[in-house]
Amino acid sequence: MRGLNRRSGGALTAGTTALAGLSALGLLVAGCSTGGTGTRDEGVAPQSDKVAHTTPSPSASSPAPFSKVDPVRLLKGDPKVSPRVKAELKPCTKDEYPIDVSYGHLTGTTGQDVVVNVMNCADAVGLGAYVYRASGASYDNVFTAEETPVYAEIDRGDLMVTRQMYAAGDKPAFASSEVVTTYRWSGGANGKFAQQDQVENDYSKAVDGSSPAPVPATP
Repeated sequence: MRGLNRRSGGALTAGTTALAGLSALGLLVAGCSTGGTGTRDEGVAPQSDKVAHTTPSPSASSPAPFSKVDPVRLLKGDPKVSPRVKAELKPCTKDEYPIDVSYGHLTGTTGQDVVVNVMNCADAVGLGAYVYRASGASYDNVFTAEETPVYAEIDRGDLMVTRQMYAAGDKPAFASSEVVTTYRWSGGANGKFAQQDQVENDYSKAVDGSSPAPVPATP
């Protein structure tokens, strides 16, 4: 109805209305005809207009879930774990042990590796870090670090071991520095971890609250 001229203010006659209707119908038929250049000469709608609702299938390369281990049993039965660490291996509250466990692939793409960190209950200082490699139904200890405090983790297929360094007077929560060592497995099934890199980070003493507050100047 946008083509109607209402500026004259008069009413349209029935004949004029009918004529306008027939003219509009004729234009519509011409526009829809095959081979014409009318308003509907657009061709077949693209297939992209059709939305397919499908559920993606799981990828064939998706890794299998890791098998969980009993870290307490693993540590207590390991002769490479020192008596000092085993003495600290006790629950902090009820049956909660101060143990962190990580699963991943450090020694190859087959099987799985388990990184176990043992801490004390008082301030979570790392007492020992261990890597266990799956060997059939059992696990072999392929890495041991018991230089307190120490903590190990998996970083993109490498083993990252952090050792905090304390100077005289340092609080347990505020070490003076830390040394981060990167290890990588080499040698296949009978290989070992070899050091790849080492970084030392020195910490500021101004953030632990031990530095004396500045004395305001007297006027």
